[in-house]
Amino acid sequence: MTAEAARTVRSRGRSIGFATGLYAISFSALATSSGLSVLQAVVLSAVLFSGGSQFAFVGVVASGGSAVSAISTSTLLGIRNTVYGISLTPVLPRGGLRGLARSVLTIDESAANALAAPTPELQRVGFWSAGIWVYVWWNAFTVLGAFLGSWMSDPGAWGLDGAAAAAFIALLWPRLVRREAVALAVAAAFLALILVPLMPPGLPVICAALVAVLFAFLPEGPTGAAPAEGSSAAASVSSDEKGRA
Repeated sequence: MTAEAARTVRSRGRSIGFATGLYAISFSALATSSGLSVLQAVVLSAVLFSGGSQFAFVGVVASGGSAVSAISTSTLLGIRNTVYGISLTPVLPRGGLRGLARSVLTIDESAANALAAPTPELQRVGFWSAGIWVYVWWNAFTVLGAFLGSWMSDPGAWGLDGAAAAAFIALLWPRLVRREAVALAVAAAFLALILVPLMPPGLPVICAALVAVLFAFLPEGPTGAAPAEGSSAAASVSSDEKGRA
């Protein structure tokens, strides 16, 4: 690991931290305008520290959903962090205070910055730099947004109510690189839209998540078929003719 490479990874982590932290203004403004106190919004960011889960929690509460629905939806979205933690287990500490810190800082941004690095040493640098800076800026901007939210009579007039949807799309979009993922996203969204007028707030999201669970248990089709004997022979003859030409 060279010093220059480590500086580059740390710099990227600082940039990711600041850019991600800005989303917390929207979160805490929406939280306080939805009935949470400034202290509750700040504690939620400090303890839960998962942007998607926090937006989901506030979204369900703001739409009149129950606490059970809010917690269930938030928990489902937080499961992805467990997957990140498993993939990073070989290069990160598992026990002690550093292991505890790792469990808190395992989020989309820290995992992405780590996995983008080419070596285990740089992966550790990437994880800690992004994780720490996101935590610092996320909580700092949460405090700012909470006071702004208590001052604003209608955060929607400032466009802050659209920040949650924008955050989810930003998380989802980079993963839509395969046809199966696109089909799954469309199916889950379609189901959620159908259920919104029929079920209490929060439950349509949970039902949509079950689509992904069912998809995971579907048998995979053939990944590819062997070329037909005739076409293989034709290709061989063509290759021989080109070689003699």
